[in-house]
Amino acid sequence: MRAIRRTRTGAPVPSRRRAGGGAVAAALAAALLLAGCSSGSPADGTSASGPSADGGATGSSSATPLQPLPPQVPTSLSAYYGQKLDWKACDSGFECAGFKVPLDYGRPEAGDITLAVARKTATGGTRHLGSLLLNPGGPGGSAVEYLEGVAAGYDPGVRAAYDLVGLDPRGVGRSAPVGCLTGPRMDAFTATDITPDNQAETDALVAADKEFAAACKDRSGAVLAHVSTVEAARDMDVLRALLGDDKLHYLGKSYGTYLGATYAGLFPSRVGRMVLDGAMDPSLDARAGNRTQAGGFETAWTAFAKDCAGRDDCPLGRTPQQVGRGLTDLFAKLDAKPLPTTDAGRPLTEAQATTGVIEAMYAEFLWPQLRTALHSAEAGDGTALLQLSDDYYERAADGSYPNLMAANTAVNCLDLPAPFANPAEAAAAVGDFEQASPHFGRDMAWMALACAYWPERPTGAPHTVRAAGAAPIVVVGTTRDPATPYAWAQSLAGQLESGRLLTYNGDGHTAYGRRNACVDGAVNRYLLGGDAPAKGASCAK
Repeated sequence: MRAIRRTRTGAPVPSRRRAGGGAVAAALAAALLLAGCSSGSPADGTSASGPSADGGATGSSSATPLQPLPPQVPTSLSAYYGQKLDWKACDSGFECAGFKVPLDYGRPEAGDITLAVARKTATGGTRHLGSLLLNPGGPGGSAVEYLEGVAAGYDPGVRAAYDLVGLDPRGVGRSAPVGCLTGPRMDAFTATDITPDNQAETDALVAADKEFAAACKDRSGAVLAHVSTVEAARDMDVLRALLGDDKLHYLGKSYGTYLGATYAGLFPSRVGRMVLDGAMDPSLDARAGNRTQAGGFETAWTAFAKDCAGRDDCPLGRTPQQVGRGLTDLFAKLDAKPLPTTDAGRPLTEAQATTGVIEAMYAEFLWPQLRTALHSAEAGDGTALLQLSDDYYERAADGSYPNLMAANTAVNCLDLPAPFANPAEAAAAVGDFEQASPHFGRDMAWMALACAYWPERPTGAPHTVRAAGAAPIVVVGTTRDPATPYAWAQSLAGQLESGRLLTYNGDGHTAYGRRNACVDGAVNRYLLGGDAPAKGASCAK
């Protein structure tokens, strides 16, 4: 898995995935931004000694509070807030527009960039509540594509009351996108061994990370230094004004929760109805966040292994322990020799197999596909696992990639200092990571080395978000979420002065829109009537 802090969101309906995609719902999201939590949660995903279900900080005690910006729009930004959106029909029933924001909010005179936004207007009802801005996560997920893929699946009442709006954050999709490797070089990057066993393999991994970083610098220009989450949150406030809304109504998944929480921290008085599903904890640094997320994927694997062991078609064993050993053995075989596939010139490497397994941890409905892929791999054919890996990266059938991974790394490397400065530090952390996740810890420790070679200096740091004075903010946490562990939702809800935690006792990444009547009903009641879930509210499968 060649990306850091990358996750995928769920969607209101299991619809298309995106160009070249696979079977998951249409969207994605990121994750590993953080640190400070203990790893190794119990099998149900709850913390053995952490905060209560009503929320409680688990992040770094050294994190400083995010300070709000002055409520008045600065004169230097008045022209941006005074623009008019010129909506034009696009993409089968949607409207699209563009608007300008400063490249650098600290120096608006230095120039601007254009951001892309799309909307699906409200279907009509008793009252119109304004716009509901959606973000699927990433960082790097296109909110425009997400909106176009899932708008029809949203609750009819929500669609009647709100214009659904997708804004591609700066650096993403159609909004001044950053770029890095293309085609064949990206294929090589995703195949690179990220569990080096000797100096030659370590050197090859470092060379791949440096090549990726250099390509990003060459292809992205000045925007590469200005794709931070804080800047993206400020862009959302410009859009709020252009949409004519006094308050920002927002639903963000996975990394979208980090973006939404950042907005709330910067503009607490402008928060409307805000849902943060699959929450991230902004108080965590990158190293501990990667480690904690590794534990989240281990929790998801444990659930898969238990389910697999009870099925006749499980290819790795008849007990969860046998299934786990089977996966370890498969990875070891691939480390020694990649498996052939039907995709000419692309054998399945250990790194791609790990990514394929990770892909299937995001949603239970992918578990049968993973069982089939593992069975094929055991029989000597890596094609199905390679397809799962390609789905993760959104590789198209023609071998092209979207800018998802470029934007993902660019945002993450700006938002937090690199967890490791050199290979020696990453190697020293492997044992700690493997304690959190015997199956994925080593990969995720080495994967976190990428930002050490990033050409732009980080502009962010771990912080807490209080958002004092904001309207109630609903934080949704899934107990066995692989990519955004439940403890992160507890922590964020505890940091927010008006945070209200809704717990879903289940599997998969994010909860709203996965057809759980309890979760969907609670969120829809809040979006339509402003009634936040009661303290301690929880839902089950």
